[in-house]
Amino acid sequence: MKTIKALFGLFVVVAIVYVGIKALPPYFANYQFEDVIENETKMNSYNQKSDHEIREGILKKARELDIPLTGEQVKVQRMGSELTISADYTVHIDIPVYPFDLHFTPSSKNKRI
Repeated sequence: MKTIKALFGLFVVVAIVYVGIKALPPYFANYQFEDVIENETKMNSYNQKSDHEIREGILKKARELDIPLTGEQVKVQRMGSELTISADYTVHIDIPVYPFDLHFTPSSKNKRI
């Protein structure tokens, strides 16, 4: 009986580690991507870069971070002195028995002083 409990405990630990190995990289990439969006919002609030150039810069960084993002998923909006950049994407985590999707919506807003 102790052997069965030990094997079950070992299985649970291995399963948690496996899911962590699969799920943590997208969370870490999203955290880095949020920083990129925040920096781009701050930098581009005061310069004359077009919305298209800002979007292309965001997409380039997303590719570097292996984030599955298309141009349609990145929103760049200017309203008066305010710049907002947002993205909306999903990462599929394919694990045996229970594949799932992680949904991320990083965004940042900056207003010129």
